[in-house]
Amino acid sequence: MAADEALIFRPAVEVSFEEFGILIPIDDDRTAQVLASLAHAGVDTGRLVRVVEEPLIGREDLLRVHTPSYVEDLFSSGLERRLLEAYELVDERGGYVRYDPARARRPLSELLDRVLLGASCTYLACLRALEAGYAFSCAGGYHHAHASFGHGFCVINDVVIALRRLVAEGRIERAWVVDVDAHKGDGTAALTQDDPSIATLSIHMAGGWPLSLPPTLPDGSPHPSHIPSTVDIPVHAGKEDRYTSLLEEGLAGLADLLPEPDLVVVVWGADPYEKDTLPSASELSLSLDQMFARDLLVWRFLQDRGVPASFLMAGGYGPHAWEPFSRFLRWVFLEG
Repeated sequence: MAADEALIFRPAVEVSFEEFGILIPIDDDRTAQVLASLAHAGVDTGRLVRVVEEPLIGREDLLRVHTPSYVEDLFSSGLERRLLEAYELVDERGGYVRYDPARARRPLSELLDRVLLGASCTYLACLRALEAGYAFSCAGGYHHAHASFGHGFCVINDVVIALRRLVAEGRIERAWVVDVDAHKGDGTAALTQDDPSIATLSIHMAGGWPLSLPPTLPDGSPHPSHIPSTVDIPVHAGKEDRYTSLLEEGLAGLADLLPEPDLVVVVWGADPYEKDTLPSASELSLSLDQMFARDLLVWRFLQDRGVPASFLMAGGYGPHAWEPFSRFLRWVFLEG
């Protein structure tokens, strides 16, 4: 397969949390189910998919986004502590939560390699979008990672890492992040609050995590999860019928507020789906039709403006998480 044919990027090694003893309900074969459904519908996945086998994102890329001390921890003996923190596997008393080391078949430290593979897919999907107009990554969307810590199952912020690398390489000057995950893109908002090259839109649950976090960190400083996005669209529980119109208004507001970007990264979470099994996403419950309407709205908004877009399969938990991704991709490749 020629590299210029790929529009979907997937890591060679999928993240299977269970083999690390982590009991988070991410279905191990989510990507495989999406690709199988595309092939069954007649999409030539052999031509479209590029498997990423080696990380293209390294320490230098992380240092454009994360603090030197945090990056040093990730590449040293501090890694395990940072992983336990990012995946929220330890409670306030030091006990394990959603984590059973006795069930682990791989050392926790190997998770970093998989995270870097996912971030590499993000970068490659952005590059391909600049060439072809759009591309998709089966990994990434780690939008909760902050400058000096990770949380919300996010160790590094691949979104900002990829965009800052593209800016450093002179490939883009301005970018938007359109985040349709169920949870506010708090890390991305905090990291880019003073960055004129990146604007952020987040449509998310009006309540719940991370907005339910205390306003201050243990050291008394303000908690960065409460830093606003350029455009925030909180959706209250039970108001799913307004979701599409709220998103449409928010996108129009972003376009009115700012010059058009060179690239948009869509944090394309499936966790607003009504069949998602993550408890912290339960305040949004969109039907499959509503999820498809969401994706079409974002797609057409960007296509109408001729803005390249990279879509990242972000949050999505349980055995049905593949369904919204599959439905939209079938439309893109067969009807769009």
